[in-house]
Amino acid sequence: MATSEAADLLFVGVDVGGTKVAAGLVNSQGEIVANLRKPMVADGDAAAGLASVIAAIDALFAANANAREAIRGIGICAPGPLDPKTGIVINPPNLKCWRNFPLAAEISQRYGVAVKIDNDANAAALAEVRWGAGRGYKNVFYACIGTGIGTGIVFDERIYHGRTGAAAEGGHVSIDYRGPVCGCGKRGCIEILAAGPAIARRTRAKLSEQPARESALRALARGNVDAVTSEMVDAANLAGDTLAHEVLRETVELLAVWLGNTVDFLEPDVMIVGGGVAAMLRPFFPELPDHVAAHCVNSRSREIPLLAAHYGADSGIAGGAALCSVDR
Repeated sequence: MATSEAADLLFVGVDVGGTKVAAGLVNSQGEIVANLRKPMVADGDAAAGLASVIAAIDALFAANANAREAIRGIGICAPGPLDPKTGIVINPPNLKCWRNFPLAAEISQRYGVAVKIDNDANAAALAEVRWGAGRGYKNVFYACIGTGIGTGIVFDERIYHGRTGAAAEGGHVSIDYRGPVCGCGKRGCIEILAAGPAIARRTRAKLSEQPARESALRALARGNVDAVTSEMVDAANLAGDTLAHEVLRETVELLAVWLGNTVDFLEPDVMIVGGGVAAMLRPFFPELPDHVAAHCVNSRSREIPLLAAHYGADSGIAGGAALCSVDR
């Protein structure tokens, strides 16, 4: 690490997933100056899971001389449910190693700095407000649309957690109570309708129902309709495929209903959208405010900017660092 970077205030951002731990050094301007990934042992005991996180942080310090002295805090994005006030990971489905585990206390004891934890969407929302697309806005709604849909709400640079820390589960807001059953158990959640797997599922259905319809997707999937993925839909759309374009336009309409409800309920100053699916829908962004307005009673909804997120695949690292950079 360069001397000028080491002299800056630094925060460690850690993103814990079911298979990996990503850790990075983030300076006070929100720049990720170093990062790495290590495997996560999620199916062992609590100590093995903790050791995975420690290994990633230790490796980060080992690779960046003098960084440890500049660290002002460690922020960890972990799957929920968790309690951001106590720093306890409660019982995440993808991290069976941790049940009521005091992750923040364990990491703080090892490194001697303040440690904060939160879920990835909340933390990413805060990072966007501190350093990204949400700078200058007071009331921010953030959505990460990928394999699932996670959301975060930030008021005056503070994450809105609700009474118990379980607020802002926007991906599980239903827009069709007779719709398909979501993984959460509810029907018609926006996640089951518009996330990446839903895009692939709708595309496969169209290809099966219209076997005579020409589509580049059949070639991309090597003739196996069941192998179609959302990434293939994106590639086909960029190549001008009409069926892929149709599916993505339907997705935009579903998201417009959901975002219209969000505007009517929250009326944020800005809406920020990130994630892999958001990236493939970016060509539709200019027209999305009109679609949102059609599903919204707020006559001034078009005044609310809809912005692409600043942070991409490293949003968890930036988010973890952001948790430490403000008094939440």
